[in-house]
Amino acid sequence: MTISPTLAAKAYAAAMGQMTRAAGETKPAGAGQSDFSAVLQESLNATATAGSKAETAIVSQVAGKSDVVDVVSAVAEAEIAMKTLVSVRDRMINAYQDIMKMPV
Repeated sequence: MTISPTLAAKAYAAAMGQMTRAAGETKPAGAGQSDFSAVLQESLNATATAGSKAETAIVSQVAGKSDVVDVVSAVAEAEIAMKTLVSVRDRMINAYQDIMKMPV
């Protein structure tokens, strides 16, 4: 399955929207962890929602209630969301490992 530029742009826009909303919230100094955890939680929820929409579209198509194009779009969006989440996870692990390698 190829990822179209439109789907990639939608995924990027959704991620940027989540980050912008989280950054726009004003919190006291030292509350950086809660901001990051809120962005992470929102991303996890968005990925789960995309997966649910894909499953619903598949069931709907099997029942003959929706078009194949809708199913392919929903599955592609879920795939992009999952790849983005995995990429973020990998970068977080690499950053953690880099921090642990720093001399104290």
